[in-house]
Amino acid sequence: MGDKHVVRFEPVGIEIEVDEDQTILRAAAEQGVQLMHGCKEGQCAACKSFVLEGEDIELDKYSTFALPDFEREEGQTLLCRAHAYEDLVIELLNYDEEIIRGGLPLRTGTVEVVSNEAVTHDMRHLVVRLVEPEEIKFFPGQYMDFKVPGTDESRSFSMANTPNRDGLLEFVIKIYPGGLFSEYLAEKVEVGDRLQVEAPFGTFTLRESRTSDLLFVGGGAGMAPMLGLLRSMAERGVERKVTFYYGARGLRDLCFTEELAELGGRLTGFTYVPALSEPAADDEWSGATGLITEVVKSRESGLGGVDAYVCGPPPMVDAAIATLTALGVSENQIFYDKFTTTGEPEGEDGP
Repeated sequence: MGDKHVVRFEPVGIEIEVDEDQTILRAAAEQGVQLMHGCKEGQCAACKSFVLEGEDIELDKYSTFALPDFEREEGQTLLCRAHAYEDLVIELLNYDEEIIRGGLPLRTGTVEVVSNEAVTHDMRHLVVRLVEPEEIKFFPGQYMDFKVPGTDESRSFSMANTPNRDGLLEFVIKIYPGGLFSEYLAEKVEVGDRLQVEAPFGTFTLRESRTSDLLFVGGGAGMAPMLGLLRSMAERGVERKVTFYYGARGLRDLCFTEELAELGGRLTGFTYVPALSEPAADDEWSGATGLITEVVKSRESGLGGVDAYVCGPPPMVDAAIATLTALGVSENQIFYDKFTTTGEPEGEDGP
């Protein structure tokens, strides 16, 4: 362990103690301070903040797309990559008063594989059961880190289920050729295998204090946290109108269609709009076609006051944010998770 330093977050006035060996984001999470974050790998920029006081900071490897050199020179930093070597004052550029003080404790544990079924040609529905501890608390929409067997690497995947008493956890995971976890999941995992995990992470959770209409935009394995949110709303009888736009290439890329139809009968004013960007001739598709952002643009107008949740690959998320703001959604009412890739040459789903 290294020396410890005090980091103060403004404008919320919260102070934490950070060990030099920890990132600032990690230290905050361990102390129940739920800062905005996504990938934890310096790629998505969700945790970008401004250094008001202090200069002695070192950053682990990160993407200059998330933090360009000129922004770093101006004093901006990525909390998921930043190590403090003196006391600091940090201005949070992206924070949520509703959740910042409501973080759940990080827990490590062991899970056992219950099933691993294909739901599309390149996505798996992985179900595991918690072996220890007895419970890992999380909010619907959050994600879990899996240690990749035989390596020092971990990969992050969103829970598709709601918290429950039987310890079951569900994930929708995209299989990437050569992916470090994907290869294990596709070729090696067996029922009964045990994996090391840590959770909860992420802030892609329903803002419970709000009553505005909801608009979800997802693609690929972004189905997982959306399912978690929708299932939770149905279980708790949340009466908020919700429209879910989901983008896929072809008919073979759609999944959970029957459950989404069933959820529609339990939710208030629920509309599911799947769209295919490249439908095959034999798909006989009569639904929406085109990129999911184009479909949203063609079907929606005047979205002021709506809360939007966006989850999927970074290009889709960026395009969706631009589309939604153009349609009137306030930037502080757009909540997103970018499913970044990790490592070379393997790529994995992010949170």
